[in-house]
Amino acid sequence: MTTPSAPRKLSKLHLALAMLLPVYPLITTILYIVLPLTEGWTIWQRTAVIAPVMVFAMVFFVSPFVQKRFSNFILRAA
Repeated sequence: MTTPSAPRKLSKLHLALAMLLPVYPLITTILYIVLPLTEGWTIWQRTAVIAPVMVFAMVFFVSPFVQKRFSNFILRAA
């Protein structure tokens, strides 16, 4: 028999800090790849290429990783 655990509340500050760890190197890597390939493009055109890649990575890789690995950090006692 399992004991009921205390309710926990999401800490948005802790979630933001935990998301920053994988997002910073990810966006830096994407920029290093995309910028040389889009030399001469306007900023909105580069953003149109980078944004879908970043959103896909956030939804399918970064968020699940952060939620699984940092759950004790981002969920606090209510």
